[in-house]
This record gives sequence, structure tokens and C-alpha cells, in this order.
Amino acid sequence: MKVIKANDYDAMSKKAAEFIYEAIKNKPDITLGLATGSTPHRMYDYLADKLNENKIDLSKVHTVNLDEYVGLGEGDPQSYHHFMHEEFFDKVDIPLENTHLPNGKAGDLETETENYEQLIKDLGGIDLQLLGVGRNGHIGFNEPGTPFDSTTQVVGLTDLTIQDNSRFFERVEDVPTEALSMGLKTIMDTKSILFLASGEGKRDAVDALLNGEVTEEIPVTILRNHEDVTVIVDKAAAGEYIPS
Repeated sequence: MKVIKANDYDAMSKKAAEFIYEAIKNKPDITLGLATGSTPHRMYDYLADKLNENKIDLSKVHTVNLDEYVGLGEGDPQSYHHFMHEEFFDKVDIPLENTHLPNGKAGDLETETENYEQLIKDLGGIDLQLLGVGRNGHIGFNEPGTPFDSTTQVVGLTDLTIQDNSRFFERVEDVPTEALSMGLKTIMDTKSILFLASGEGKRDAVDALLNGEVTEEIPVTILRNHEDVTVIVDKAAAGEYIPS
């Protein structure tokens, strides 16, 4: 596991954008696993700018996102489909048919999870997966207690995750209570992982990742068992767990 400490959120975002940019440049037909939320927000800005400035051909790039809320359609402003289009897809020249997210409005959610898992396999697996982390150590929407052998599935969200995500909604009552999420095995099957964390609220999760026991009670700790993980965190998230 390679650990990089950035001065602040902006520096973390720039380093992450550079990392993904180089991965795309080195493998033009890369399959990228993408994430949403506040952590990668600015990274997408920097990445889009760099890809456009250097006129990088994205015609063979495929993307698969970690998760989507159950019950939210592509046009819903709080959906991750909307987030990805607003933050990244609509800013770069990538074929939209090459961008993939779970369908939170699917009539048969179990079939949707199976189809999504098969899609990833049909693409040859994920070459680089971007990950953030929740305060309770969840990755994707894999909450504490999720089996390490889980694949893409319907998951229930904890009260803490609902509360944390309520900042993106008008009321906490509007936050969906379920999501479709890649499972922990799905994530671990990726060839390489880029993990980002920013802010004091993520310190405990970062400490668990770097120093804790590998346990299903803190899902992020499973990354210790992956052979190719790059961690980029800012000083606030690193705390005293990572030397300067």
C-alpha cells in the first residue's frame, strides 16, 4: 500500500486527478470504477480540465460507478447518474454508452445487481477503482457487517450514513434508505485501487485502514488485503497516523 499525504483538500484533489489521468494515458481502453460524493468533487474538475487540455481520446474508456440510490431515476438531481453527468461526463468527450451506473429504478433490483456484476465481468474487470470512505468505514454503500465475499447487491443504509448524506437533500427524510452497491468482493477484484479521504471526520476510518485489524465491522480494512492500493489523504484526515 502506497500512502501519499497532501497538504489540503485541493492538493489531494490535484494529486488524485493526476493519478487517474496517467492511468488513462497509459491504457486508452481502461475500465475505470468511479465514485461520487464530496471527496472526489474537485478531483473531477481537475481531471476534466487535464483531459481536455491534452486532448486525450476517451473513445475506448469505460466507466462503472460504485453505487446508486434505490428509487432515484437518472433525472433526479440527487441521483448519482445526475452527479456524474454534472461533475464529469458532460465536461469531457466520452461516449455516454461507455458510462455505466446501477439502475436505482429497475423493476427487479436483484436482476439488476446480477446484470451489473456481469457487465463488469464482460468489460474484463475494473482496471482502477476510485474509492472514498464513510465515517463508519463503509466503502461504496457496504456498511459495517457486510460480508467480505459480497458482490453487487441491494443494501440498507445505516442511520449514520443517511444523516451524513442528508446534506445533499432538502430533508433527512428525503434520503433513500436503500442503495445498489458493488460488493466488497467486487471491489477487491479490481486490478488497482485509488483511495481518497479528506477532513477530520475521516480520521478514524483512515486509522483503521492503515493500522487496524481487518474486520467486516469496518469494511475499509479489507483494502489491506489488496496488492495494489494507493492512498491519498489530506492532513486533516491523516492526523497523527501518517508522518509528515
